[in-house]
Amino acid sequence: MTNGNGAPVEQAPPQLNVLAQYTKDLSFENPNAPASLGPQQQQPAINIQINVSANNLAENEYEVVLSIEGKAEGGGKVMFSFDLAYAGVFRIVNVPKENLHPLVMIECPRLLFPFAREIVATAVRDGGFPPLMLDPVDFVGLYRQNMERQAAAQAASGAKPS
Repeated sequence: MTNGNGAPVEQAPPQLNVLAQYTKDLSFENPNAPASLGPQQQQPAINIQINVSANNLAENEYEVVLSIEGKAEGGGKVMFSFDLAYAGVFRIVNVPKENLHPLVMIECPRLLFPFAREIVATAVRDGGFPPLMLDPVDFVGLYRQNMERQAAAQAASGAKPS
């Protein structure tokens, strides 16, 4: 790119700014308390689901929501369950259009995750259990899975029955 006199124009560097972070929704259930709070004979089975969604708020601003759901079961009973929607508003400028979607769906939730992890650990601890420390999340892998799922769904909806 030149400025009309033939001199190159400097491209502004990409920027990613966190404008806000907040708990959008948090639910913790301990349905069998106080019976579930006694000493455990076995380690509970813990199931965790993580999803990412994004909304375009303004020209360069995006709300990204990291949703984490979890349930711990032991002895055929639910010990606890939680549902967290933790969000951030990000301003992204000077990023090529082809890089924007991966940046929003991978880097933004990666920035939110440590805060969401702490909220989950605290909620579980406040519910009477040892804090649940979530393992790090592979947001690149999660992004690829979601893109493959979307591509498969589009192929299935576009396919004609034989």
